[in-house]
Amino acid sequence: MVTPKSLRTRARILDVALDLFEHQGYDMTTVNEIAEAAGITQMTFFRHFPTKDAVLVTDPYDPLIAEAVGAQPLDLPPLQRVRLGFLSIVSGIASVEDATARRRVAIVARHPSLRAAVNASTQDTQDAIVERLTADGAPRLDAVIATAAVLGAVTAALLSWADPDGITLDEDASLEDLVRHALDQLTPTSTGLITGERP
Repeated sequence: MVTPKSLRTRARILDVALDLFEHQGYDMTTVNEIAEAAGITQMTFFRHFPTKDAVLVTDPYDPLIAEAVGAQPLDLPPLQRVRLGFLSIVSGIASVEDATARRRVAIVARHPSLRAAVNASTQDTQDAIVERLTADGAPRLDAVIATAAVLGAVTAALLSWADPDGITLDEDASLEDLVRHALDQLTPTSTGLITGERP
């Protein structure tokens, strides 16, 4: 369970780690240095982050996202349930993550080796959402496609922050602004489709 104390500890570890990554480089920074600078033990570090790369690419929100998706009306298509689930909690997540999200993305973008870790983290999130959708009766294929579409849109929007040629809302766009913009692209009108009709 995600508790306020757990989130505070995680945020402190993340902030210290980002400072070290930015000042001495991701590859040159060790878990021991992060733990020491954060005033915690290595055991505490690993309780929050299983690996060093997890500091940059994971978050504790999968259960909350899956629950938010499950709270959406069952008569909606899986894509809309996932989209609306994300929208229902994005403000709460962004309020915690906004301060560090752009810094994390910038470091990941400079280290191609971290892309595999991003994919693994995204897969964990996808699995949690798909399990919830299928438990509610959605066909697994539909659940996988819908979830992948939403996560793909959000990931693409986030990575645009670190791309000099990336298209963002504006230079000061917040994490919430970016996620909402990505999710807006998945509405029936934005895709040129009307619910219940085939193209």
